[in-house]
Amino acid sequence: MSQTDPNNKPILIRKASGDLEPFALDKLKRSLHNAGADNDSVLMIIADIEAWIYSGVTTKQIYSRAFKILRREKAHTAMRYRLKEAIFSLGPTGYPFEQFIGQLFEKQGYATEVGVVVDGYSVTHEMDVIATKNQIQYLVECKYHKDQGKQVSVQVPLYVRSRVNDIVRKREKMEEYRALSFEGWVVTNTRFSPDSIQYGEVNGLHLLAWDYPQNKGLKYLVEELKLYPITILHKLTKKDKDLLMSLGTVTCMQVLNNLDLLNPLQLNKKKQMALVEELKSICR
Repeated sequence: MSQTDPNNKPILIRKASGDLEPFALDKLKRSLHNAGADNDSVLMIIADIEAWIYSGVTTKQIYSRAFKILRREKAHTAMRYRLKEAIFSLGPTGYPFEQFIGQLFEKQGYATEVGVVVDGYSVTHEMDVIATKNQIQYLVECKYHKDQGKQVSVQVPLYVRSRVNDIVRKREKMEEYRALSFEGWVVTNTRFSPDSIQYGEVNGLHLLAWDYPQNKGLKYLVEELKLYPITILHKLTKKDKDLLMSLGTVTCMQVLNNLDLLNPLQLNKKKQMALVEELKSICR
């Protein structure tokens, strides 16, 4: 449901891309609930935003205000609400994002490979993620951007479709792959252009973005699987997080399941105990 100002005109907010759209109260409510906020907290935050919001305000300003209130009310719930920022902090290179996407598939029962060079019929290709389960193999291209307003243009699914076709043409002739069928994916931490979505739908490419497909996007998967990136943690410094990511540790669940991964950080006992409590509160 869209909100209106005192003159009964729709309140328009500015997205990261610069476009204006009506403010949808239900979308904010869903975000707060997905972050684990209870009903009382949601109602309190919504009342504050409704009294404050005005046409032309940016989504970032709304996010910052809601997050500030949420942090005051529920410190750990606020961390989950910071998920989008945490995903963007997986940079500056794209490799931690590729590892993170590999972890998402692995959590769903897929056997995964990350950053592998494979032979195509014509040339070799580097695939960001290969995920295999139930005789289906996904060939996944990851597109990480630091700019939240960046859209993945149609050129990306075009060349991914071509690369996937070349790999499939080669693998269909190889004995070890005869029992498999193959499907291509493009995954991004931002958004797809309308042309990209249309091309993907028509040409059999799976597309996964922050909020696409609707109610099944990257945000939904992360929250459903409780597979949060380590960049969401407050108890680690940026230097600590960068070191862990350089060693292949990209999710809170990885650390919680194997505390030895923290050894390179040389944390004292008090800091490690506080970190473990934070990890438990996020992953539970």
